[in-house]
Amino acid sequence: MTKVYSHLSAEERVRIDELRNREGLGVCQIALRIGRDKSTVSREPGRGLWVASDENGSYRPYRPKRLKAGAWTSRPFYSAMTAQRKAETRAREFRRPLRMSYSPLLAWVMDALRKGWTPERIEGRLKVEWPDDPRMRISHECLHRWIHAKPQRALDLRRYLPRGKRHRTRSKGRRARGPRIPMRVPITDRPKKVDSRHEFGHFESDTVVGASPSKRCIDTQVERKSRRLFARFIPDKGAPTTARAEYDIHKDIPAPARIDRTWDNGTESSCHLLVDEDLGMLTYYADPYSSHQRGSNENRNGRIRCHLPKRTSFDDLTDADLQVIVQEINDTPMKVLDWETPNEVWYRELGKVMSKTSHPKTSVALTN
Repeated sequence: MTKVYSHLSAEERVRIDELRNREGLGVCQIALRIGRDKSTVSREPGRGLWVASDENGSYRPYRPKRLKAGAWTSRPFYSAMTAQRKAETRAREFRRPLRMSYSPLLAWVMDALRKGWTPERIEGRLKVEWPDDPRMRISHECLHRWIHAKPQRALDLRRYLPRGKRHRTRSKGRRARGPRIPMRVPITDRPKKVDSRHEFGHFESDTVVGASPSKRCIDTQVERKSRRLFARFIPDKGAPTTARAEYDIHKDIPAPARIDRTWDNGTESSCHLLVDEDLGMLTYYADPYSSHQRGSNENRNGRIRCHLPKRTSFDDLTDADLQVIVQEINDTPMKVLDWETPNEVWYRELGKVMSKTSHPKTSVALTN
């Protein structure tokens, strides 16, 4: 049976006043007498304290125990009349209407959630599409609270979020068991300027695994500055097939736009030297159990999982199906890009690279 909550009445406050001030009963005893929860009774005295300086000199309420120093110098105490007056004042105070009670905003937000947009993306895009309408505003934190609130639980709006709940990961990883990748270069040897993301052409790499017993996977590459995603199906997670997919992705990109890539410590990258020698790229490896060092790739993999959740088989999907998903991800605005899309930033930066190079044989991939 659903519980029904109600505020204390004036009669109950008078009863608390009598039991507390005249009879000297404690919180638990008062709660039993009036049939209320002890937490309700324990909060009430603090909300209804009477202080002598708050009243006119002609107002003299009942005082159970007065100090010898005088009637108006004793400590504050609970007064039923003061508590009731404060409660009535609070009830009359103006309350702002809920943001999501505005129908146009609700309809737009629901449509954006169904597209897989994050609350931050929704907040930023509202400012772009309705710059002069203050009613079409909601902060990402307010939207998160609204999604998880009880009235919306029946709608299960969390399924539209990239992740159903917030995850907290370690800032530092654990020790690795031992070297498993030949010629492994740690991320500590990577130039520090790469961390700022000001330079174009640095990638992050990973593999998205499908449901067993199928061995089919997705090789993903993400450019750090533009956050543009490249993806290819591979028959298995083996090192040779992964190296081939990497080569196919990077071979048509101009050399100045593919400087290096950062992998995790999976064995599928064991043949990285083949790609390094053929394309002239460098390969660095993140610290063990430190996925935050490849945050852009992890974020893009999460977006793929919105379309292809875990335990989804990739056997029935074609490369065209995958590229539709990739194109949608790359055409979605991002807060970190000032609400531009990864495609827009990629082509702008690629144009800058092409304007600086004069090599006649340099080819540019307009699609991934």
